[in-house]
Amino acid sequence: MMHQQGSFASPILGDVLCQCSSEEYRLSDPGGGISGSDAAVSARIAAAKDEPHMCVACGGPQQENRLKVLFQILDVNRDGGICVNDLTIGLKKLGLHRTEHELRKIVKAGDKDLDGQLDFEEFVHYLRDHEKKLRLVFKSLDKKNDGRIDSQEIMQSLRDLGVHISEQQAEKILKSMDKNGTMTIDWNEWRDYHLLHPADNIPEIILYWKHSTIFDVGESLMVPDEFTAEEKKTGMWWRHLVAGGGAGAVSRTCTAPLDRLKVLMQVHSSRVNTMCMASGFSQMIREGGIRSLWRGNGINVIKIAPESAIKFMAYEQIKRLIGSKQETLGILERLVAGSLAGAIAQSSIYPMEVLKTRLALGKTGQYSGIVNCAKHILQKEGVAAFYKGYIPNVLGIIPYAGIDLAVYETLKNSWLQRYATDSADPGVFVLLACGTMSSTCGQLASYPLALVRTRMQAQATLDGTPQMSMSSLFRHIVRTEGAMGLYRGLAPNFMKVIPAVSISYVVYEHLKTTLGVQSR
Repeated sequence: MMHQQGSFASPILGDVLCQCSSEEYRLSDPGGGISGSDAAVSARIAAAKDEPHMCVACGGPQQENRLKVLFQILDVNRDGGICVNDLTIGLKKLGLHRTEHELRKIVKAGDKDLDGQLDFEEFVHYLRDHEKKLRLVFKSLDKKNDGRIDSQEIMQSLRDLGVHISEQQAEKILKSMDKNGTMTIDWNEWRDYHLLHPADNIPEIILYWKHSTIFDVGESLMVPDEFTAEEKKTGMWWRHLVAGGGAGAVSRTCTAPLDRLKVLMQVHSSRVNTMCMASGFSQMIREGGIRSLWRGNGINVIKIAPESAIKFMAYEQIKRLIGSKQETLGILERLVAGSLAGAIAQSSIYPMEVLKTRLALGKTGQYSGIVNCAKHILQKEGVAAFYKGYIPNVLGIIPYAGIDLAVYETLKNSWLQRYATDSADPGVFVLLACGTMSSTCGQLASYPLALVRTRMQAQATLDGTPQMSMSSLFRHIVRTEGAMGLYRGLAPNFMKVIPAVSISYVVYEHLKTTLGVQSR
């Protein structure tokens, strides 16, 4: 919802719509000329000025002529319906610039008969419904209750949602909507700016930037996403989690061969026994066929649901213990709460992590399934074996979660401040790029701990290998293989990030729509 160029405070739109306040309804002409329109549009606007103003949502006189004029301007091909192409051309004539994604959202929101366009009745219904939502948002932003929004109120509202902007950036947002140079926004300016924009809620900025729910790269160390009070109240939070879990299942399954190769290289590759990606894949296929590439994927998918649920519940409880009065936490508080929630979730499902590693390293026919593998470990090694490598795993949460969150938040706020000129929607490419970069940085920092964890989980399967502690194993790897030995398997691990992020995003969007989650 941060816009700068292509201001929605269009003088033409102001001429067509009622310039009423929240208390009284009056006829007004904001003036300012008719920039960006052709002669035909100018003529229709001039004719419409003589008609009584119509307010879409208020109790003013219900004169339809003005909305008919606006409808005719937007109905470029004169077929009685407004499609995405009509909106693109029509809004440009009004000096308004929207992305194709946003225009599709407008049509989808108002298209009751699903014919791909808005007839006049649907158009009026959309405007009426949208204006009511905008009025509620305006009132929520107007913290001083004086009928105007200033830069401090914008900064406070976004700060409450975890987005921090400078006063200079807040003033830029104000200027894009402010028609009279007062550096405050009244209801008319707010309505004119947003009426033909699909965003009707300030938290949509946050929805665009959901991170850990959307991007599943096979790691379990991300700080959970924040959910607003409205999302919790309406049940949208669990729909987001279900969609994220389904996306993670598909993503992990698609990238499972790379994940298994990473585990094999972490455990078996060394200076003496060099294993590259090609030889690793060849070895897996030769030993167990194509199906063996997905060995261990089942337990990796199964653990998504309990881990996500436990992490979410723990995160919410820790937020209460922290005692923050804000709906969302600051970056440092999020890191602390997220790391603790991650540690609790990992403690609960860690035996599944051990099972995943053992299954991935297992040979054809060694285990008949997950339960058989668990019985085998329990009988031969005891309960303690299910927590081998637990300490480096928990220690890895802080560098991974901290760097991932810091990089993502830095990229997010940088994009919002520098490039959010036409829309708060960053677009798929920016989302994927930010998610990929932050995840890659987090993995790079925590990878040595992840490698030591995997080797500790696998020690019992390696003949003639002594059981080492975390510190002993670190020293052994550095002494025998050098510092690079701590990064065995890094190549397939990084190679799976981009496809994992891309697949999880696409599947998440489809599942979100199916579950009825608010479109982003």
